[in-house]
Amino acid sequence: MSERNNSGETLFEHAGGQQALHRYTEVFYRSVLADPLLQPLFGAGRPEHVAHLTAFTVESFGGPDTFTREMGGFAHLIAIHRRLEITEEQRLRFVALYLEAADKAGLPSDGPFRQALREHIEFGSHVAQQNSHAKTDEELHPLREVPIWQWSDSSK
Repeated sequence: MSERNNSGETLFEHAGGQQALHRYTEVFYRSVLADPLLQPLFGAGRPEHVAHLTAFTVESFGGPDTFTREMGGFAHLIAIHRRLEITEEQRLRFVALYLEAADKAGLPSDGPFRQALREHIEFGSHVAQQNSHAKTDEELHPLREVPIWQWSDSSK
């Protein structure tokens, strides 16, 4: 996979940077809190969740590493997913709302970007689901740091 597309952009740059990804996360988070299937996983929500999810997405798309340096990094992400016991139905709904939010927030709609976005959330939701069922550290997904998501070779 390639960090930059043929135009030399990272996913972070192509998405529109920090501001665009923050707007996207706000749209997505509102939809999650309003969804009867997902709301139990999030409760009433937390004020810092949009900032944390934005920082994670920014970093994983090739932007600044604020999530790792200032927000607890991947260890924090593992801790908040432990014992949630995410069902497959919840995982699929999470993915659907994530992708719908991209349209509502005005993220780029080109095929290569949307393919990378879909691959990113599919992978991440599987990691979160596995970690949510782990009773021991050995049952956790082996990923221990924020993955830097890249353009697929087939999408360049």
